[in-house]
Amino acid sequence: MSTPARKRRGRRAYIAGALAEEQVARYYELRGLQLAHRRWRGSRGEIDLVLRDGDAVVFVEVKSAPTHARAAESLRPAQVRRIMMTAQEFLGREPRGELTEMRLDVALVDGQGVIEIVENALSDF
Repeated sequence: MSTPARKRRGRRAYIAGALAEEQVARYYELRGLQLAHRRWRGSRGEIDLVLRDGDAVVFVEVKSAPTHARAAESLRPAQVRRIMMTAQEFLGREPRGELTEMRLDVALVDGQGVIEIVENALSDF
């Protein structure tokens, strides 16, 4: 594949991901959570969305694909480890540190824009 074609495909994937993140952020906000950060970057990686639910922090990894199953399959163990280390880094900056109540969700967005939230999804890894 030529470089321009790869760039176009990469740009489409970036836009699709950004749209999915926006959609998921609105989903959580409609349920009363407050968006604190988009694409929060620490020294170990990036977390798509960081939200506040009262005193609790909710970290969200957004995955989009034609189906929820394909979106879920794209989450690899190495990525999960990076997300967990990055969340730990974020909590280190909170007033209560790692005692802060938190959870790690995965938001799956299919090709139709349907969102499936898997709460505490990363605790199984």
